[in-house]
Amino acid sequence: MSEFYAPDTISGKEGKAYANINGRNELLFFVRSLTASVEQLKSEVRALGKRWVGHKVTGLQGSGSMSMYYMSPVFREQMLEYSRTGKALYFDITIENDDPSSRAGRQEVLLKGCSLDSINVAMLDSDSDDVLSEDVDFTFEGYEILKPFNRI
Repeated sequence: MSEFYAPDTISGKEGKAYANINGRNELLFFVRSLTASVEQLKSEVRALGKRWVGHKVTGLQGSGSMSMYYMSPVFREQMLEYSRTGKALYFDITIENDDPSSRAGRQEVLLKGCSLDSINVAMLDSDSDDVLSEDVDFTFEGYEILKPFNRI
């Protein structure tokens, strides 16, 4: 039987993220953090004689967020392209966790059909000594686990 071994936890700093935009892979080196989750959509099911409300799973919804340094034109250019042509930006993101000190090994997840909710077009902040960064929410329409963590 396996037991918990602290060095097998995954360091969030050990990994990379790539966006595939129009067939071009862009290393998202400016991303500070990224989280993606899937939510089950449910309908309430009520029945006579029952006090508990049941729930029927009716679909899935993917959403995520990225915190990134304000330094890359990648997403701003794509939003501008949509404003000019009406062609919406959908792209895939590949996230790799690869902590060499963990026996869990490398995991690679592909988020499909990502779409940004909003993007900052311009920023300034004279009151801060910190570098400029922005938080961006997005949705996605599917995912694959291209390489799972090792079972340890």
